[in-house]
This record gives sequence, structure tokens and C-alpha cells, in this order.
Amino acid sequence: MTDTPARLLQLLSLLQTPREWPGGELADRLEVSRRTVRRDIDRLRDLGYPVQATMGSEGGYRLVAGKAMPPLVLDDEEAVAIAVGLRAGAGHAVEGIEEASVRALAKLEQVLPSRLRHRVATLQAATIPLTSGDGATIPPETLTVLAGTATGQERLRFGYRSGDGTQSKRLVEPYRLVSTGRRWYLVAYDIDREDWRTFRVDRVSEPFATGARFAPRELPVGSAAEYLRRSLSRAGHQEALTLDVTFEAPAEFVAARMPRGFVPEPLGERRCRLRAEAADSLEWLAVRLALVDAEFTVHEPPQLVDHLAELGARLSRAAVPGDIPADAP
Repeated sequence: MTDTPARLLQLLSLLQTPREWPGGELADRLEVSRRTVRRDIDRLRDLGYPVQATMGSEGGYRLVAGKAMPPLVLDDEEAVAIAVGLRAGAGHAVEGIEEASVRALAKLEQVLPSRLRHRVATLQAATIPLTSGDGATIPPETLTVLAGTATGQERLRFGYRSGDGTQSKRLVEPYRLVSTGRRWYLVAYDIDREDWRTFRVDRVSEPFATGARFAPRELPVGSAAEYLRRSLSRAGHQEALTLDVTFEAPAEFVAARMPRGFVPEPLGERRCRLRAEAADSLEWLAVRLALVDAEFTVHEPPQLVDHLAELGARLSRAAVPGDIPADAP
């Protein structure tokens, strides 16, 4: 192989496999001399790749962990596997890594050849994930378009369905994607309304990057997450409640039965306490707490305490057997 750049990429791909490569085997794979392999190893080191050499008659090379992650070289199968995995998780927010996952997916799909994008889409269409049903499923393509325009500071057009079903067309300057654990929201500046807005991403349709660049505006508050929290509160949603609940069960038991982002603190081996910002309705919170299948006490918010009392009374009445009407089927 006489093409030095292509040879370096092939060498890097081999070294990124977690094993030690004898110099002779690398020379055979690349169809060059061992001396050329040594020179190519030096070139990779100059580019920042931490290649470790072992002494001996045969000698070997291994790529080790460095201070920074250099670019990866993936073969077709590896690229498809990573893209499918990111797509599978993108539609359902994963606590702590959701925004990074979407950014990584946007970068990867931007450089995938068309033949690989087709394979990824085919695999995704043939796969049905088993999810908890706690949040709306978002098409990965929607998330990657929104993430790409926010990162690239590019104006975005899309259709939007409001809570009452009203359809509209929007032109915005996207700022950030924010995940609440169950839902994705887009924080953006609405050009036509000349104001900041938040959009539920599961209500967004046909997003289109216009190609028009914009200079980022300053948010009215410090962060997109804080702006979203205030926006939901102003809209009258029950989505910004401070939840404080004690469970008579181990923290691991409760965490496994609650949505992502609800992490209880142990109060011993058989008790725990959950404190969290709950971005959901009273009805949903009441049902989720009951589904934990453990005794619990709600300390906050008071409106949830009242709702649980009403719900408990209603369920108690429903559990009392009554007379069956004569004309019932």
C-alpha cells in the first residue's frame, strides 16, 4: 500500500482493536516493510495518538489511553452498530447523557455514507424497543435536525401542534434541547413572535434547517433548563412541582420502579426518601407512586397529598362489590 494517508487510516483502525499487534503482522497486513510501520507509528504519535511499543525480537504495538480522545476510525459494521444504538436511545431520554447522545448521533449521521444511513434506517424500522411508556417516542431524525441547527446556529422551520391541537408553522433560532427525563423540549427564539418560546419536541413535525445563520441571543435567565422550568410554571402546568416522598422500601427497589431522574436516597436498609423536581401532572405522579408497590408517605407538594386522598377514596368505593344490573351483559 503506497498511499500514505490511506495506510495510516488502516493502521489506526487496526490499532484501535483492543490487542497488541506484532510489528511483523502489521507489516503483512499493510503490505509494507517493518521500517515503514515504525515510521507510520511515529506519524500517529505526532498526531496525538498514544501508541505504546513493547520491546523484544518480535516487538508489538498497542493503542493506550491518553489525556484526550483522538478521532476514531470505524469500519462499516462498527459505524452502523453505534448509530443504531444511539438512535434506539435518542427517542427515550437517558438521565445524564441524553444531550450528549443526541449530539454524538448528529455528528455521526452527518458523515455516514448513504449506504450506511440506509442500513441504519432499515435496522431501526425493523426494531421495536421495549420501553416503560413514561414518555413520548421521538423520531431520531427530529432530534438530530434540532441538535444540528442549535449547535450550528442555523435557523429552523417546523410544524407545531399546541396542547389544544392548533397547528402552526414556526421559524425559530434554536438555542438548546432540554430533557426532563420523560420529554424533550426545544428552547428557541421565535422569529415571528419576537420572543423566546419552549416547544415540546414530540409535537414538532417536518423540521427543516434553512441554512440561514444567526448570532446567538442572550436568554432572559441563566440557563435553558431554568428557562424551561419557569416557562412550564407560567403556562399553568403541574410540571414544576417539588416532590418529597418517603418509601418503606430499599432505595434500589424504588429506583428500579420509578422513571429516570427520580433517584431516592437511602434512609437505612428498608427505607428511602425521594426529593426531586417533578415535571409532570398530579394525576401522573399519583399513579407512578402507586405503581412502586410499596408503602409511602408524601410530604410535598400539598396538592398531591389532597389528590391522593381523593383518588384513594374513589378506588375504595370502586372496590366495594355492588349489585349488577339485570340488563348487564
